[in-house]
Amino acid sequence: MTSTRPFEMNDLFKFNNVNLDVLTETYNMPFYLQCMSRWPELFTVAEAPDKSIMGYMLGKSEGTDELWHGHVSAVTVAPMYRRLGLAKELMADLETTSSSVYNAYFVDLFVRASNSLAISMYEKFGYIKYRRVLGYYTGDDPEDAFDMRKALPRDVTKKSVIPMDRPVRPEELEW
Repeated sequence: MTSTRPFEMNDLFKFNNVNLDVLTETYNMPFYLQCMSRWPELFTVAEAPDKSIMGYMLGKSEGTDELWHGHVSAVTVAPMYRRLGLAKELMADLETTSSSVYNAYFVDLFVRASNSLAISMYEKFGYIKYRRVLGYYTGDDPEDAFDMRKALPRDVTKKSVIPMDRPVRPEELEW
């Protein structure tokens, strides 16, 4: 049976089985620690009965006014635990917390434009492609990203998820 719980400091030494996936963004240690201290309720672990980490959700809240939102920095599930609904459960938890704790208008995330499997999964969860961000991913494997969004109850008119009609560059992002 899977249980979810807040991410703990010692989990940083136990999540390599999840983080070594090529499509998972891996951050430096200070970033994980900052998220854990500033947004602990948005940093969640799915744990197996043997206490191994099956997956995790790393999120934060940011923006101002009608752009106040929850952001998914990473959601990932270890290969052996995929197709069990863990990503959906972790995303739903972040959406609920973004709404009930942070009173956010929407949740957003960035995904590689070539990652059709993830895009399809997010669309099944109710996310839309809000805009394309040209050259968002840099380094050895540069690529565009899609900024995907899902409106939360505070956005009664769903204004936050009306797709933009043009791509943007990273320097044009609001946050």
